[in-house]
Amino acid sequence: MMTGSKTVTKKEMTDRIADALKQNRTTVKTIVQKFLDGIVGELSKGNRCEFRDFGVFEIRVRKARMAQNPRTLERVPVPLKITVKFKAGRTTKDRIQKAMPETPPTKPPRQAEPAATSEAPPPSA
Repeated sequence: MMTGSKTVTKKEMTDRIADALKQNRTTVKTIVQKFLDGIVGELSKGNRCEFRDFGVFEIRVRKARMAQNPRTLERVPVPLKITVKFKAGRTTKDRIQKAMPETPPTKPPRQAEPAATSEAPPPSA
């Protein structure tokens, strides 16, 4: 998340739409909720939701696998995981790029910590 960015809630977005269209907030809230429920419903059936120029929602399945606990080196089963992927469409990408021409700050790469030695620290005088 970029510094200074704000989270916009469903309620805020619904209020903006209702004001822009001069419609009842309750009606707009119902429409927005039905739209979101429709997306979730289609994804739960395994379908892909494509909105031209906006983007695509689709289900991704990560296979079950064996992993290793880095502390104990014990082998640990990782279960299958189902996630939702969103890929922004060209128009969405372009509008965001024009609105935010500066590149967002990135975290600097992590520096490797020096290896711990078994030697005791030198005695202080």
